[in-house]
Amino acid sequence: MFSTHNGNIPQRYGRQSSRARAGGIRERGFRGVVRVHSDPGQAMRQRSADHADAVREPRERVLTLVPPASDTPLAAERDRPFAVRLGRRLRGAFDRVIAASSLVSNDALLDVRDFAWTAHLRDQWQAIRDEALGVALQGQAAPSLATISPDHRAIARGNTWRTFFLWGYGYAIEDNIARCPATAAAVRQIPGLATAFFSILAPGTHIPDHRGVTKGLITCHLGLIVPRDGDVRMRVGDRVVRWAEGETLVFDDTYAHEVWNDTSGTRVVLLIQFRRPLRNPGKVIADFCLAAIRRSAFVQDVRDNIQTWNASVKQTDG
Repeated sequence: MFSTHNGNIPQRYGRQSSRARAGGIRERGFRGVVRVHSDPGQAMRQRSADHADAVREPRERVLTLVPPASDTPLAAERDRPFAVRLGRRLRGAFDRVIAASSLVSNDALLDVRDFAWTAHLRDQWQAIRDEALGVALQGQAAPSLATISPDHRAIARGNTWRTFFLWGYGYAIEDNIARCPATAAAVRQIPGLATAFFSILAPGTHIPDHRGVTKGLITCHLGLIVPRDGDVRMRVGDRVVRWAEGETLVFDDTYAHEVWNDTSGTRVVLLIQFRRPLRNPGKVIADFCLAAIRRSAFVQDVRDNIQTWNASVKQTDG
């Protein structure tokens, strides 16, 4: 039933391209320098050398492309900016105010009927799935989350969790949006849209227990490719749920949650985050939190790294 070609996408959806598989990329910094490495180790060694030369040369941005079959861990960065560390400490107090002001349930799992726009996503799921197959799952289009997000490296190993962003905390990734017009058109209709991306889990992936950054956002998954030869599931709080193709799942990701793909296939969902409907004072607090998150390194690093990645893939593809 399942293909073993490039990530084990179920055969019923066709095959992925076998386009460029670069080992590592050194992308533009202030000087616009691009260097391509043949293996991740070389990229990491180059990063160490660059650090020693930092006082003599302008800073450059370094990314590592992990080969598709690799589960190489990238260590989480400990010296994150003060604003990121402070936000983690304060979010509990902010989330309590937001919860008290919520106009919808504060439960771990929410009723999709409370969000009428999810019906349109379900109606368009096949067109959205086709764009995921034709764009996000081709070649190096979707980088690993560990590569682009320093704050996710503790839970995202190597190339096991890949992402193709259309929007991130309100910032549009125009190159990616242009390549997925049907998905972009469906997502633009979502009230309070913050983030939208294809979330791609390799066979055998386990994303350990983690929590979202603010209760001011709610998460929706649209199932696109769900392997059938094993168990692919998510625990949210004390509830365990499973995806179905063409169906939506709405949940509060500030509850502890973890994911397993215990199959031989690749699981793909469209992951959306949108603003929680709120009254004051929670709305004021949520707006403040989201504005601070947008300006923080938590978002800006990812935004810069996606632009770097896309430019590098274009160069590699010729």
